[in-house]
Amino acid sequence: MNSRIALLTAVSALALVSCKKSPPPNVAATVNGSPITYDQIERIYRSQFDSADRSTTDDQATILRMETLRGLIERQILLQRAERLGLLATDAEVEARYNEFRAPYTQEELERKLAERKMTANDVKTEIRNELSVQKLINKEITSKISISDREIADFYNRNKASFNRPEPTLHLAQILVTSTPDPQVRNLKNDKAQNDAEARKKIQLIENRIRNGEDFGMIAENYSEDPQSAANGGDLGFLPLSAFENSSPEIRKLLDSLQPGQVSPVIPTQGAYRLIKLISREPAGQRDLNDPRVQQEIRQTLLAQKDQLMRAVYYEVARNESVVVNYFARKVLEGKQ
Repeated sequence: MNSRIALLTAVSALALVSCKKSPPPNVAATVNGSPITYDQIERIYRSQFDSADRSTTDDQATILRMETLRGLIERQILLQRAERLGLLATDAEVEARYNEFRAPYTQEELERKLAERKMTANDVKTEIRNELSVQKLINKEITSKISISDREIADFYNRNKASFNRPEPTLHLAQILVTSTPDPQVRNLKNDKAQNDAEARKKIQLIENRIRNGEDFGMIAENYSEDPQSAANGGDLGFLPLSAFENSSPEIRKLLDSLQPGQVSPVIPTQGAYRLIKLISREPAGQRDLNDPRVQQEIRQTLLAQKDQLMRAVYYEVARNESVVVNYFARKVLEGKQ
């Protein structure tokens, strides 16, 4: 009996040692054995946050790096699931998206942009493959399974009827914003930010050309807009009362008056930024009725977004529970070995 206890004690001790063993060099975390490196964290950290900002304390920088790692862990979990389901992006899909990414730039400009991000063309293609693969997974496992019933739309309208009563005429607008100073809070899909005024002017002109050639305003806003509040929503600013523009310049008010629903403005220079404004619709004052197709569509989109957000969070938690994650970076910070 004593020998059996001794054997169990030895096995337990070995298990504890294995749990505490040093991680492989440069590995910040593993997901089911697949490594995430400190180099990956640093590349994203440098591209999204100003590492030269002296107002950022060491603790704040560590928090930002931890948040970056958390995002990488989530992506790795979803990528592994996409691979199991046969949903990884194909080479053809990656090349098509990469050609779209590089199209606005000369070879010299492209090389400079990659150098600024400390990335190679292969790094960009890897990011594109990951992005497309996760999107295919989300579309198949979540988005395609969400439906909104007429009953849900009616219930939402009845609960929020007062919000559909416009006390004054409103404009439903969307915008694409490009700034001459990169904002660390911006999270467009391409992680694309102009670094100075010259880049901002060129970027907004290229975007305007693509929209005039028929490309979707909302998709371009998601990919390239530098407005942290509206980029993720395809640039949608919602319904704004006419009184909101009382202090705008006469030129802006005249421009908004001249736009027709569906029309996109010319480039609008503002202090430190350039904008493209799309007028989605003009709404008169008064109570909007549930039978209005535009009201139903607005409610449907709101409910779809809410369900999509909920189901993405739930889906990730289930996938996370089925994964083995070891966060060496967190352990190192906890032990004071930063």
